[in-house]
Amino acid sequence: MKKILITGGAGFIGSNLVLHLLKKKYKVTVLDNLSKQIHGSNPEKTSPLFQSIHNKVNFIKGDVTSKRDWVEAIADNEIIVHLAAETGTGQSMYQIEKYTKVNIGGTALMLDILANTKTSVKKVVIASSRSIYGEGKYFNNKKQAVYPTQRNIELMKNGFFEPTIEGTKSKLMLVATDEESKIHPSSVYGITKQNQEQMIMTVCPSIGINAVALRYQNVYGPGQSLTNPYTGILSIFSTLIKNNNPINIFEDGKESRDFVFIDDVIQATTLAIEKQEANDKVYNVGTGVAKTVIDVAITLMKHYKKEVPYTITGNFRIGDIRHNYADISKIQSEIDYSPKVSFDEGIKQFTKWVNKQAIQKSNYEKSLTEMKNKGLLK
Repeated sequence: MKKILITGGAGFIGSNLVLHLLKKKYKVTVLDNLSKQIHGSNPEKTSPLFQSIHNKVNFIKGDVTSKRDWVEAIADNEIIVHLAAETGTGQSMYQIEKYTKVNIGGTALMLDILANTKTSVKKVVIASSRSIYGEGKYFNNKKQAVYPTQRNIELMKNGFFEPTIEGTKSKLMLVATDEESKIHPSSVYGITKQNQEQMIMTVCPSIGINAVALRYQNVYGPGQSLTNPYTGILSIFSTLIKNNNPINIFEDGKESRDFVFIDDVIQATTLAIEKQEANDKVYNVGTGVAKTVIDVAITLMKHYKKEVPYTITGNFRIGDIRHNYADISKIQSEIDYSPKVSFDEGIKQFTKWVNKQAIQKSNYEKSLTEMKNKGLLK
C-alpha cells in the first residue's frame, strides 16, 4: 500500500483522483482549505466534492501557505501530487499577491521542507498548466515555428483577433503545441504555474526525489464547479443556458482550446505517479484536438436540447490567448497515455450530470463587471 498526499484533493481533479487511487488500494491524505469560491459557504455540509472523499481519507483542512499544515500533511507519505492552487487567468491579473503567495509561496514551502528534513517522499507530481505557454505554437509562411507575444489591443478593438507576424496583419498557421515550445505566459496565473513547475523540476532531482510535471489543458466533466464564474466556459455557458439567459461570446467565437475529460486527466496523472518512465519528465495532458468557443456553445445546447440566443460581441479580456492545443505524442509514446473520451461524448456525460443538479444562479455578469472595473475587459 503506497501512501500518497494530494493537495487540493477535495477539488474537482483532486477528488476524482482520490476516488480512483482508493480503488487501487493507495492510502490517501488530502490537504485542502475548502475554498469558498470552489466549495460554497458551508463546504463541510454542502460541498459534493468534499462529501465524496472526506470520510475515506486522512483529511487535513489546512492551507499550502502554512508550514505547519505542510509538515503534518507530508508526514510519512511517499508520493505528493500537488494540485492545490489559485486558478483562473482573469482573476490572477488583479489578485496578484494572492496568486503569488499560494501558488509560488506554497510550493516553495513544500520544497523547503523536503530539502531540509528527513522525508519518505520519493516522487512529486505537479499540476502544471497549458497557460505557461501563453499563445500556442504557429508556423509562418516558411514553416518556421513562431511564438506570438500578446496580441495588439488596437487591432483587437477593430475586430482583428488572430495572432500575426509582428508588425503586420499576416496571419500565422496554428499547429499543436509540444513540450519544447516556447514558454511565455500571458497572465499572472501562467507565470505562477511556470514558477511552480520550474522549482519542482529543479529542486526535486537535486535532493533525490523524482518529479513529473503535467501541463493540463482545459479539464472538464461531471463534478466541476457550476458557480465559479472565473474559470471554465463549460460551466459558465451551462449556467446561462439552464437559466434561459443569452450567451455572450468574446472575440469572434473562433478562439480555441483543447478540452480534456476528467477521466483522461486521471488516467494521465495515475500513469505519472506509477510509471518509472515518467520520472523527471514534463508532459502535455490533453486530447490533441482544438475546439472553438462557438463549438462549445452549440454542442452544449445540442445536449441540453435547449437553445438560447448567443451574441458574438467582439469583447475581449486582457491576458487571454487566442489558440492552444496540445501535441500529446510524447506522453503517448513514453507512458502509454491515450485519451478515451471524445469531446461530444464528454459533453454528453457532463450535461447529463448538470441536468441532475439544482439550477445555479449565474454570477457571470458580476464577474464581467469586476473585470471591466479593473480595466481587463474591453
